[in-house]
Amino acid sequence: MTQPAHDTTFIPRDYDIFGGLDVDKKSMAVTFRDHGTMRKSLKLPYSGRQLLNYTRKHFPGQRVAFVYEAGPTGFGLHDELTAAHHPCLVVSPAMVPTAARPRVKTNRLDSNKLAEGLRGGQLRSIHVPATSYRELRHLVQLRDTQVAQLRASKCRIKSLLLYEGIPFPAANGQWSGQVLRQLEALPCSRAVRFKLDQLIEALQFHFQSAARIQKEIRHYCQNDAELRQSISFLTSLPGVGTITATHALARLGDWRQISNVRQIAGFLGLVSSEHSTGDKENRGEITRIGDSRLRNKLIQCAWTAIRKDPELRAFYRRIYERQPKKVAARKAIVAVARKLTTRMYAVLKEQRPFVIRPDSAITPLTAEETVGPRERLDTAQNEQP
Repeated sequence: MTQPAHDTTFIPRDYDIFGGLDVDKKSMAVTFRDHGTMRKSLKLPYSGRQLLNYTRKHFPGQRVAFVYEAGPTGFGLHDELTAAHHPCLVVSPAMVPTAARPRVKTNRLDSNKLAEGLRGGQLRSIHVPATSYRELRHLVQLRDTQVAQLRASKCRIKSLLLYEGIPFPAANGQWSGQVLRQLEALPCSRAVRFKLDQLIEALQFHFQSAARIQKEIRHYCQNDAELRQSISFLTSLPGVGTITATHALARLGDWRQISNVRQIAGFLGLVSSEHSTGDKENRGEITRIGDSRLRNKLIQCAWTAIRKDPELRAFYRRIYERQPKKVAARKAIVAVARKLTTRMYAVLKEQRPFVIRPDSAITPLTAEETVGPRERLDTAQNEQP
């Protein structure tokens, strides 16, 4: 597998022509600019080959760079342009400078805006993942979709029983094979029986699908040496399992492109929002940008980590003691999740497993220092350490 270039710095003066691309599923608006006043706008089919043919015909011997916004068309166009030795930036739409409330918006104007931003050095490319990470991302997204549908099916079954006044077979609300057998034998009307059977069938389908996808993810990662090694390093962290490790790799991509220790936390929305002016510093809750499912998984990992790692347990307790009791546990656990991202950065960049430093002086957590497991996933992510 060919690794992408790790130095993604774009220097406009190194290029002669700048192409801005506004891409949709069938066509793309293209605007070419140079360092002077030249501007050419046209519309082409969505085809990297036709774009390259036009570039070779009209700009022979000139250094041409391209840019387009990340979207549903993926990275295929980027791959074709870079394979032809043209740099291509893929930028986040939210990071493109835009006039406030523009009165006129067209694909041609958008492509011109991108070309001007590229020429001025105002645009910064996202990390374009290598092929292996893209394919892992497909599998992880499919697994999360099936798990979400599995959870929804459970909720629909409980809602139906509640509506009909039928008690759920398990007193503690937990699911098991025995509970499913009891649901299949519950006495109820014909219509309710039919609906309940369909919901149970859907639940079993999503459960089996999620299991098959997880098996495929495990097989896929075992056959890729880089993924296999990175997962072994991530799972050496206390609290981090295979599911979270594969999800993190799928979203972060090539670890060589991660430039600093704060980048992962910022990417996952685990850093504080800030609205400061003058001498006044005003920080709010976490930004919550990025992949919310991975952020939730990291917070769940943090609850396990503070029970396994004395250092994280002490860190959790320090944050807990500085906060109001009502929100102390939530804010402290988000701080631990953020600290887990720094450890993820360390093991990936240094390519080594994590080793826990034992400390017998750390006492176990008290009941007051934890919140209920049902509350953790729903509310912990909204708090700022």
